[in-house]
Amino acid sequence: MAEALELRIGVIGAGGRGGLSFAAHKPDEGCRIVAICDIRKDVADFYEQHLGNKPDFHEDYHDLLARDDVNAVFVTLPDPFHEEVAVASLEAGKAVYLEKPMAITIEGCDRILETARRTGSKLYLGHNMRHFPVVLKMKEVIDSGAIGEVKAGWCRHFVSYGGDAFFKDWHAERKTQTGLLLQKGAHDIDVLHWLCGGYSKRVVAMGELGVYNRVEDKRDPDAYGSAAFLSDEHWPWYNQTGVNPFADVEDLSMMLMQLDNGVLASYQQCHYTPDCWRNYTVIGTEGRVENFNDSGQATVRVWNHREDCYREHGDIEHQLDPSSGTHGGSDPAIVNEFLDYVRKDIPTNTSPVAARYSVAAGYQATMSLRNGCMPMDVPMLDSELEDYFGRGL
Repeated sequence: MAEALELRIGVIGAGGRGGLSFAAHKPDEGCRIVAICDIRKDVADFYEQHLGNKPDFHEDYHDLLARDDVNAVFVTLPDPFHEEVAVASLEAGKAVYLEKPMAITIEGCDRILETARRTGSKLYLGHNMRHFPVVLKMKEVIDSGAIGEVKAGWCRHFVSYGGDAFFKDWHAERKTQTGLLLQKGAHDIDVLHWLCGGYSKRVVAMGELGVYNRVEDKRDPDAYGSAAFLSDEHWPWYNQTGVNPFADVEDLSMMLMQLDNGVLASYQQCHYTPDCWRNYTVIGTEGRVENFNDSGQATVRVWNHREDCYREHGDIEHQLDPSSGTHGGSDPAIVNEFLDYVRKDIPTNTSPVAARYSVAAGYQATMSLRNGCMPMDVPMLDSELEDYFGRGL
């Protein structure tokens, strides 16, 4: 095992999702946040409240990357800036934690991977759902052989907060994130790939913007969109306020996937459901596994004996207790994995190759639904890049 490297960390895009970097500030263990970059100066005060000291503030990320005393960075900016800043960070020789999705185009992902290989800089992708207890348990069940050979998988994603989180600010526009099958779906596509043991090679999709384009209360085009969750005030969907007047991404989408190992999978995403969770089902030649709730108090059930009737609880049931920390405990877990990867070269659950394929599948599915549900092939990654990073499954 490599000797632990002392990490002096910078955070680019320190507000919003950048808050997960708090878990990396461990001065007693050789990890310290020393610099942040954001368009809002008051973010530095927020960091001081959480860390006990105020890191240096930069308005230009190039100034942060020019610092010799920073050897790792969190890139947690909005999606359209991931490619640019990740490439610059890797070029500067920094170890990079890059928030998902990797980029908003396939070409952007491949450029990031090529830069990481050429520079030798470490690249880590923030697919925190690979640390969700419910996903880890399902992976354990599948790998144990309890359901036999995997043949099919699907995910139903109910997004009750879609109108708040995705249809008021930049998320609502194609030009900044391509579409929600990529932006939001990157998580679930990655999980389906991981659980099913392959990457999408062909996809087809359909979808529409059928609800939030009908909301009458639009925000001023020059105003900043508020993504505050106001469940009671904003339900049903027609009570939503401050919708982005330029919204043109789909609020209902569904895709089919043919994986390169022969598995067939599907993914459905709706942004105006009354409840919020993901339901994964994986079917094998000898059974199936399914989750109920995806974080907090959750259950994973396994059916692997035949009965020709409805059985609510199946043959095996795993009760999972809530984990501490944001996103069901996955945020502190994934940050710790990043720190161990950079400092000690410890293998990871996440994978740059897998992150690329989740974007590639979501991107091509978006092109499919916008072109008459035309089937689309997913471009394979350059074999040398795949060999360099490992297949990631």
